[in-house]
Order: sequence, then C-alpha cells, then structure tokens
Amino acid sequence: MLKFATLAFAAFPIFASEIRIDHVTVAGAHLDTMRRAFTAATGVPTEYGGRHANHATEMALASFPDGSYIELMAVQPNANRDAVRAQTWFKFLDGDAGPCAFALRVPDVSAEAARLRSTGIPVSAPERSGRTRPDGVRLEWETASVGPGARGSLFPFLIRDFTLRYTRVFPSGKPTTERFRGVGKVVIGVGNLDRAVAEYRRAFGLPAPRLRRDAAFGAMLASFDGTPIVLAHALAEDSWLAKRVREYGDAPCAFVLTTAERPAGSPIVWMNESKLGWRLGMER
Repeated sequence: MLKFATLAFAAFPIFASEIRIDHVTVAGAHLDTMRRAFTAATGVPTEYGGRHANHATEMALASFPDGSYIELMAVQPNANRDAVRAQTWFKFLDGDAGPCAFALRVPDVSAEAARLRSTGIPVSAPERSGRTRPDGVRLEWETASVGPGARGSLFPFLIRDFTLRYTRVFPSGKPTTERFRGVGKVVIGVGNLDRAVAEYRRAFGLPAPRLRRDAAFGAMLASFDGTPIVLAHALAEDSWLAKRVREYGDAPCAFVLTTAERPAGSPIVWMNESKLGWRLGMER
C-alpha cells in the first residue's frame, strides 16, 4: 500500500505553450537502487533507456501519456572517471541529490536561444548528443543551456530531437503508466525569490506571480499562471530547503505529477520520501 502525506501546497495552473516540459531529471548514485525505490514508492514501473554518449551516465525512465517523462540518471558501471567529474550534474550525482534538472521541448533550439538572448538571458551554443537504447536504436538530439548554474537548474535547458521523439520517450512504444497524465510542476528552490521571479518574467514575458506561504513545505512559493513553474524560497535558514540551496544552488527540489482527472483547487499529496529518497508529489 502506498503511503502519502497531504500538505497544504497550492494547486497551481499548469501547461503553458511557452514552457512545455520535455522531461525532468533525478540524479542518484546507483540506477538499480533508484529504479527499485521509485517503483516501490509510486507503483510506476520504469524502463532502462541505455547509456549516454558522454561515457559517464546511464538512465531509466517513467513515461506518461502527455509525452513527458521522469529520467532517473546515475553513473555508468566502469564509467570514465574524468568524464563523470566533467558531467554538468556531477555534484548532484555524487551527492545522491534527487531532482537536478528539467528540459523544455522546443521545435528549434537556435530560434528559442536567440529569443532568450534578446531578453538578456545567456544561452549556450547548441550541443549535439544522444544515447543508444538497449535494443540498439540510436537516439540523437541537441540541447542548449539557459541561464546561470548547472544545465536545467534555475531555467530549463532546451532540447530538440533529430531522431523521432517517441523513440526516446516510449522505448516500448507506449507510456510506462496510465495512472498519471504527466509531469505537471517543477518546484525550484531559490536563494533569492525576488531575483528569480524577475528573471522568469524577463525570459518568458510572464505576469506577476501568485505568492503563497506554505509552512508544511517550509517555503514561500511563487507560481505563474499557465506554467508548470513554482519557485520556492525557504522560510527558515536551518530548513531542508535552505540547506539544499546552499549545497546545490538554485535548482529543482521537487516534481509534481498530474492525474487524468484533476479538479480545480485539488491539493498536492507527497509520496513517501523515506522510501523514494526525494520529493515527488501528485495532484489529487
């Protein structure tokens, strides 16, 4: 039986066309351990996705009907140690830190990069990468980092596929679960809420956010209507969130899944963190 803890976390609107989640990434030390913990906590199976071309990491995924997915990422067995240390999420992998990044699906990386640069947000040059699935299918894509910090931390990184996207998202040809609709929210822990809000408004032309104090989550929350973005600033300097931001910087600290039937104003229920090892919620 699954164990959940219900918190008074506000149910924010989601899914803006400008901020369309491709996938979210969870970093850990051992992939098999992560996969067992994820299924034990959620009841959702995962599929092994293969090794990345960076000679450092491998992944498994839980995919959803809306085309988003959760990537569980860990260090490859017998990985090249220099490649591992050079990996952009090395600190998260080494610290078994859980949520570390998220990606924005775009039709043209160069065009979106140019748009973001025009607002004053730094964007890296597009970088081609990929991985080979266990069945031998080769996947290729390009990405670009947005803003400061590790890739996909405060801002999502950009991704566009060169091969067919469904072969990346659905290795067996279908979602791994129908229980959840998809990844609905990315909660980003930040050290300076006003600055993070201003950066998001500048990058995406967003209106002023809704602000809400959530004592149970231990944060002041800022959400933008029509987007999956929730910025979270710790209420206390000795809280789990403040310690996490000091350790890893501005970066995702939790993800939230949506269900097929989500009534307006529904609360968020947090799954058993002691079993999962990181914070994952669902709207009920």
